[in-house]
Amino acid sequence: MEQQPTQRISQRALTLWRIYGWIQVGIILLLTIGLTVTVFLWDWPWWIVLIGLGIALLEVLSFVWLVPSLRWKRWRYDVTETEIDLQYGLFIVTRTLVPMVRVQHVDTEQGPLLRKFRLSTISISTAATVHKIPALDEQEAERLRQSISSLARVAEDDV
Repeated sequence: MEQQPTQRISQRALTLWRIYGWIQVGIILLLTIGLTVTVFLWDWPWWIVLIGLGIALLEVLSFVWLVPSLRWKRWRYDVTETEIDLQYGLFIVTRTLVPMVRVQHVDTEQGPLLRKFRLSTISISTAATVHKIPALDEQEAERLRQSISSLARVAEDDV
């Protein structure tokens, strides 16, 4: 079996993804509060509120603790002169090889939370799809963007 990629994304991605998880939990809690008000107003059974609280608890356990850890452990990448090797996934691990000759352009993306944690996401565009490497350190993302861009030009010149 071929060796898996060796490069990892930033460990600060864990904190970022946990914040995203807390945002999801907050939305579920707001819905649960709305459900509680509905139970009071329309005299619905209390077990409906308990279901909402149970879902919120499961969300905390999964989307704040379990999923970010598994996601970070599985996310790996490598960039060589001929291809970009990506590996990611929680339960189903996806392995993607992007030939350098197929790369059309490379972008870096940074939303407000990524900027706060000094992280960037690289988007690698081919004719058919866009592949992303999330949550890289800003300097690493810029270095990687320049490297992929120059390797893609060299690969294009060779064709």
